[in-house]
Amino acid sequence: MARRSRPFLLLLLALLSGGTAGLLALRYLREQASPLMAIEPANAKVVVAVGPLAMGTVVTEQDVKLVDWSGRALPSGFLGRIEDVVGRGLIVPVAENEPLLGGKLATKGAGGGLQVIIEEGMRAVSVAVDQVVGVAGFVLPSTRVDVLLTLGNAGPTRETSTKVIMQNVRTLAAGQSIQQDKDGRPQEVPVVTLLVTPEQAETLALAANQGRIQLALRNTLDTVNVRTSGARIGTLLGAPAGRPTARRSPAAPSTVPQGSAATVEVYRGGQRTLERFDR
Repeated sequence: MARRSRPFLLLLLALLSGGTAGLLALRYLREQASPLMAIEPANAKVVVAVGPLAMGTVVTEQDVKLVDWSGRALPSGFLGRIEDVVGRGLIVPVAENEPLLGGKLATKGAGGGLQVIIEEGMRAVSVAVDQVVGVAGFVLPSTRVDVLLTLGNAGPTRETSTKVIMQNVRTLAAGQSIQQDKDGRPQEVPVVTLLVTPEQAETLALAANQGRIQLALRNTLDTVNVRTSGARIGTLLGAPAGRPTARRSPAAPSTVPQGSAATVEVYRGGQRTLERFDR
């Protein structure tokens, strides 16, 4: 009897083990699937822009709205009250429905316009331009330029020369506009405002009073400074810079010394000989 009941016991243990394993597996799958199926409720209000806002704009109540932000991943520096953004200037452009973060706004009372987009420790200096200096109107806000200075009677050679005195300088404004045209069209303006350090501001002011300033437009992604030796009038004509072209003095007329003997060339059989005859 004991031998006959043994297979039934083994079968019963196998069924119990399989059922227990199945229940544990089902419980595990339910626990893993529940977070994916659940929707986290909104737990914060975030201030966003109603429409596109240009850089330098002073935010008003009509420019912003509060929206529910779902989930726990809130943007760093978010603002949750309308009064926290009203009256502050934008230092970067903002798109429609984009959150207005603290880092995109100037401090309260700073106002708007050009002054709020000047970086700390930097200065804004305006330069008078024309169609040549302003690269035919394509020096627009947020472009990058090199500054060239042309001086007359410069250096020890007293030649007119041109030298790059600043490189990769950012333009803040073209005329009174601090925002680029969306189509990138040229703007004919009387002045261009550059963002420079205090030392560069001194150099730029002195250069504008001593010679002629010209701007060279560069690729925004090109940030490499290039060392140049400048150009002078002499280099345009092919002479080395700083070295005057050597002039030859007229040759003195040759004179035949008067002597007492004469030398005559004599050819004999294709051979050349010199024979001297006394006078």
